[in-house]
Amino acid sequence: MEKKKCRVVVVGAGISGLSGARLLDGADVDVTVLEARSRVGGRTYTKRDQSYKYCDVGGSYVGPTQNKILRLSRELGVETYRINNTGDYVHFSRGKTLRFQSTWPAFKNPFAWLDINNTFRLMDKLLEQIPPESPWLCQYADEWDNKTMKEWFNSVCWTRTAKEFCQSFVLTNVSMEPGEVSMLWFLWYVRSCQGTKRIWEVENGGQERKFIGGSMQISEKMAEQLDERVILEEAVVLIEQSDDGAVVHTNTHKKLECDYVIVALSPSLYQRIQFSPPLPALRSQLIQRVPMGSTIKNSVFYKRAFWRDAGMNGFGTVIDEGEPVINVVDDCKPDGSFPALTGFILGDQARRLTVMTREERRRLTCECYAKVFKTDEALEALAYEENDWNAEEWSGGCYTSTYPTGVMTRFGKEIRKPLGRVYFAGTETAVKWSGYMDGAVEAGERAAREILCRIGDISESEIWQDDAPPEDVPELAFEETFWERNAPSVDGVIKMTSQTIIIVTAAVTIYKYSKFHSAWYNRLGEYVMGKMTG
Repeated sequence: MEKKKCRVVVVGAGISGLSGARLLDGADVDVTVLEARSRVGGRTYTKRDQSYKYCDVGGSYVGPTQNKILRLSRELGVETYRINNTGDYVHFSRGKTLRFQSTWPAFKNPFAWLDINNTFRLMDKLLEQIPPESPWLCQYADEWDNKTMKEWFNSVCWTRTAKEFCQSFVLTNVSMEPGEVSMLWFLWYVRSCQGTKRIWEVENGGQERKFIGGSMQISEKMAEQLDERVILEEAVVLIEQSDDGAVVHTNTHKKLECDYVIVALSPSLYQRIQFSPPLPALRSQLIQRVPMGSTIKNSVFYKRAFWRDAGMNGFGTVIDEGEPVINVVDDCKPDGSFPALTGFILGDQARRLTVMTREERRRLTCECYAKVFKTDEALEALAYEENDWNAEEWSGGCYTSTYPTGVMTRFGKEIRKPLGRVYFAGTETAVKWSGYMDGAVEAGERAAREILCRIGDISESEIWQDDAPPEDVPELAFEETFWERNAPSVDGVIKMTSQTIIIVTAAVTIYKYSKFHSAWYNRLGEYVMGKMTG
């Protein structure tokens, strides 16, 4: 059995594990990274082929307030480019394509607009009450954690259109159905991403940019810096701890002796590792209850960007049970070459299509785009690429771990707790942009600093650190119109209308009553006066 010794072993060579290892290496701490896959990158995965140059089939989007990943990419020499959003956004529902000027559809039905505006205005108000570091301490934690987002939407939305749009909002952001996730967890997740507008928007939002050359470069360049200290195809199967240190065992019978370990995996994958001593009971219960989202991400490449030529920017939401794609995004290269549309097959649709063949998914996706963009040109794909994250052995899904009802309040506080010499990273343990590449960097560097604090190199107050926004990606506030701030809800309109009807009815009744009695009194007076004078 091969033995090796180092100061820290990092389990997982995704962005989180490698950013933690890079920080430790910069502090002259001897570190080794073990990765089960034959590549680095984790849930970022850039496929390369001369027919399309490169294609991100994993995490790829960055934007304002994601300061850690932007700082890291700048240090590594990886540049970003803005996603094209010139032209109309599309919304496809019940067989019809509607075109809008923004990501928030302005439906002709005023009640639908009022419904959506009120729901998201209320959502932003509620999520502000959740402590980012400890959502289980929210005043309404128990109530919200025992309610799904679907139940909440049903309680506040009046129109079918609003409920459908809200469903797409949940699916797009966490790749799970609204009935599968806790209201408390989802609101916390959106809060960690700086609110509903920041997480949803393209311009000034979470989908503003991508990396030139693909997001997997971030991990590849960190791995190059660490060189032979990143070891691939070594799945960790056992982590032993004692008073003297820790021993990490792999599936190829390697043993690495170390002082500390960072586990940089999604929580559900901890179950693939035996811990000795075992994980505490509540941590063990937690990791059995946080399933990964269900995602298939694909890209279809075309001869020309026909959607742009038709005045559309390529962004669209698809709300139709018969269609595979939930969300579609323009994915042309920065110079406009290799025209492509990237599709997200999520939630129940991903589970339905995961049993199909690659060619079947390609055909269904192209047929969907032909309907959404109203052209048979969408059927004429030059190339197709995809990744079924549900079938990934070392991910088990994408984008992130999700919380059903009752989990966060009962077990959530265990998520970042160290276990002796073992520390935990991974984007799920972040408090800002959890589930994103930015959250992965935060978590990896935080875990590394926890170890630096333990060995006396930094103080406890230095563990959590913020990054200043880069000058070229400023954090701009979102402007709201008067009506967005003050428009009533559908419920409010109904109440006002009912009250108005009651008031008008009462006024008319009083008027008629007073008019009738006034005439009667006049006739009575004339009769009496006539008798007196007679």
